[in-house]
Amino acid sequence: MTSTIHSVQMLCQSLLPPQPVNHFPIGRTCHIYTMYELSFRGMKEWELISRTEVLENRRSGGATALILARPHALNAFDLALQQQLREAVDQVAEDDSVRCVVITGAGRAFSAGADLALDELTPGTRLSPRTEEELRMRYNPAVRAIRTMPKPVIAAVNGAAVGAGCSLALACDQIVAARSASFTLAFAKVGLTLDAGASALLGARIGLGRATRLALLAERVGAETALGWGMVDEVVADEAVIGRVAELALRLADGPTAAFAATKRSLNTALLPQLEAAFESEVQEQTRLVDARDFREGVAAFAGKRAPNFEGR
Repeated sequence: MTSTIHSVQMLCQSLLPPQPVNHFPIGRTCHIYTMYELSFRGMKEWELISRTEVLENRRSGGATALILARPHALNAFDLALQQQLREAVDQVAEDDSVRCVVITGAGRAFSAGADLALDELTPGTRLSPRTEEELRMRYNPAVRAIRTMPKPVIAAVNGAAVGAGCSLALACDQIVAARSASFTLAFAKVGLTLDAGASALLGARIGLGRATRLALLAERVGAETALGWGMVDEVVADEAVIGRVAELALRLADGPTAAFAATKRSLNTALLPQLEAAFESEVQEQTRLVDARDFREGVAAFAGKRAPNFEGR
């Protein structure tokens, strides 16, 4: 059987802080279950609405939580998670009984971004058709729905948010981060560019200079630095992040949602007028880059734990 190595997942793992030994008993099943349970202590009273292998939906009053549930893969986006997240976001956007939405991840990471197997990068393989489909049909519609739904959306960033996972958090109206959380737009490490709306969303939060630096250097930003830059809105202790977000979500769910919807529309008009243009530009650029030599070299170099030899082609 061909072994599959998830390059973006590996990159996210390398950015995580050392795991506390007492949290992770030996054995894969127990390991995953324990991480999963630790993630939702603050939502244990929320009603379970639905659960699949990759996504969970919990509800309390007018607040709904969408939980990325691939902790063994650091919540990296495989095809199933891409599709189910898009569908779930669309559903809660249309459900008038849902007045506030929370998005978080199970385990130690918010999301490691795209899940890409190295054995897909065989010579001559063109990834651009799949990349274009994923961006146009799943990633971008999910981000668009978050920005346009007439209700507040909170990201509870419980760990590393990398690549498209970082884009997902940036799309939310409020970002509450655990103190150990981090944010990395790691695309440049493998010869790619920003996508899932990050080129517009990041700049709207932290300005052109810092956005450019993070995109070009793929630097990891800790939660406290992100707070100082305006990249996140609140930082709390790791064990308190879900409870704090649950409290905030229920407070917003009891608020004047028509006014909240109007506020979101006005802020989108004022601060994100070029989001659709950004989506299109990112699709065009990324579909070109995924078939380029530098992308394959970047992935191979990372897997081989060596410096990449980029040639600009």
